[in-house]
Amino acid sequence: MDTTFDLLTLAFVPGLSPRVARELAGRGPLAEALERPGEHADLLGVPAREAIRSGAARRLARAETCRAEALGVRIVGRDEPDYPPWLRRVYAPPAVLWVRGTLVAGEGERAVAVVGSRAATGLGLAFARTLARDLASAGLTVVSGLARGIDTAAHRGAIDGRGRTVAVLGSGLDRLYPAENAALADAVARDGALVSEFPLGTDPWKGNFPRRNRVIAGWVRAVVVVEAGRRSGALSTARAALDEGREVMAVPGHPAQPATEGTNSLLRDGAALVRGALDVLAELGLLPPAAEPVPVDEVLATLARGVPASVDEIQARCGLALPALLARLTELELGEAVARLPGALFVRR
Repeated sequence: MDTTFDLLTLAFVPGLSPRVARELAGRGPLAEALERPGEHADLLGVPAREAIRSGAARRLARAETCRAEALGVRIVGRDEPDYPPWLRRVYAPPAVLWVRGTLVAGEGERAVAVVGSRAATGLGLAFARTLARDLASAGLTVVSGLARGIDTAAHRGAIDGRGRTVAVLGSGLDRLYPAENAALADAVARDGALVSEFPLGTDPWKGNFPRRNRVIAGWVRAVVVVEAGRRSGALSTARAALDEGREVMAVPGHPAQPATEGTNSLLRDGAALVRGALDVLAELGLLPPAAEPVPVDEVLATLARGVPASVDEIQARCGLALPALLARLTELELGEAVARLPGALFVRR
């Protein structure tokens, strides 16, 4: 069996967390651990060892592979080249991801999460959509969670900008939540990806969403929280980003507005302030270098277009010695930057 199938098998071992799966894989070839689970009793409890020994976990993994193929879902193992590179670096990355759409190797290098409250204000929704559109237009992948509110606006904005967007779910890919975002999910998958670390058939239980937020934070270089109240789930994404050493940014809000209490707290604690896409690009070092200033010709600068000036007037303005001034005026005349008029007058074209 290949490594991805072995990793998928771990997903169906009861009680096996991503951390334990990582430690188990770090002890040597995973296939050997699955053949001799008793040698890893310090990591595997009795139910886990029995599920491996009896073959139950492998049978479930085979059935999952068939279901995924029927639904057009790809199962991507942690060791595959298009597994998100920044997510692979987190403390306990998911062993496998369920994917509808396409992943791009190296995509994590230029991905930013745009997240926020489900119960967002109209101003917050408009800002999130514009921000995501501008980031996508600049070539960044916009990652969010497909939830109502800011997440939905972020995905729509990235699509507006004709860019890539990735939606990370807190349920199986066949248990889309919220259901009203089905059309949006299809649009995301066409040019980006729908992703989950949960097997098909997993309902959107409340406890799944902190894990979903950890994947969002691990996928990207930075998390931008657009609008979040004091207890918003988006703040857990920001905390996960900080834990993994990623940038955290926030959009300021009015201090009397409860909908922005969480984002203002992030700014107070040191998050970078975001007023638009340029702030995000600058924080990530992705702005193009400033153009070199064009040197101003000291003679040409003394002349206004259509206003003739004598040699004496030009010399008084620029301070050049007369021989140097006459030579420069001749050069400008030959280059058609200035025109010579009767009476030894010059005018800028």
